[in-house]
Amino acid sequence: MRFGTYFAYWENEWDADYLQYCKKVSALGFDVLEVSGAGIYSMNEEELKELRREAERYGLKLTACIGLTKDNDVSSEDEKVRANGTAFVKRLLDHMHIAGIDRLSGITYSYWPFDYSQKFDKPVMRAYAIQSVREMADYAAQYDIILNLEVVNRFEHPLLNCAAEAVGFVEEVDRPNVKILLDTFHMNIEEDTFRDAILCAGPYLGHVHIGEANRKVPGKGHIAWDEIGEALCRIGYDECVVMEPFVKEGGKVGLDIRVWRDLSDDADEAKLDSDIADSLVFVKKVFGDR
Repeated sequence: MRFGTYFAYWENEWDADYLQYCKKVSALGFDVLEVSGAGIYSMNEEELKELRREAERYGLKLTACIGLTKDNDVSSEDEKVRANGTAFVKRLLDHMHIAGIDRLSGITYSYWPFDYSQKFDKPVMRAYAIQSVREMADYAAQYDIILNLEVVNRFEHPLLNCAAEAVGFVEEVDRPNVKILLDTFHMNIEEDTFRDAILCAGPYLGHVHIGEANRKVPGKGHIAWDEIGEALCRIGYDECVVMEPFVKEGGKVGLDIRVWRDLSDDADEAKLDSDIADSLVFVKKVFGDR
């Protein structure tokens, strides 16, 4: 396994200077830096090449994660909205290729956060999502990019809430570069057990996000990490495990993730660094020594 972290642990906004995080996360002991797909989309060619060089300088693998916006909803009944979404993702994939990123994770099968004030038809939404994901996966294949579809809890989206739903979806998409992303925060809400969910995903599991149920770094909550590590070992999982803690209130990150209070115990940057470095040691002990 390769262990990484999401840049937004230190940020309030989805756009950030990713260059500075290459050096930081490498120094903290991580192998992977996950960045915002929206940020990658907005960067020009030279900025993308510079990010690639910086990641290579520190021996880091870059991955990207995104939740599409409502105007780019690839599961929409509106053909124009779906076309906007697939065009957006294709341009993002172009940018990812320049930056040397070969994994796109998140909610690329619909939009996020989901607006439950609007009526929706889940079977219709699912059918359009499958159609769009096939188109995007075919485009991504030229770059050897894998799409990891994130399974999220019912309060954030209605389409893929558990591993079993995701397996059925991915099997129907039927593209070798479409996999599943399981996230311990969401699994804690939706799955009967972590073990059963991971075993269900099996060979379709392409990416893992880890964090506590309270959104803190692994080890500062009650998630059953031994059970998760054992299940990942049993299926022979050898892809990225990326921490995704969110502890800072405010900004678009705090709004989208629903962080309404400081969860860091008023930590400064040095304490945030120390906490996540300690968490990495903990995670490697649980996951990495099997």
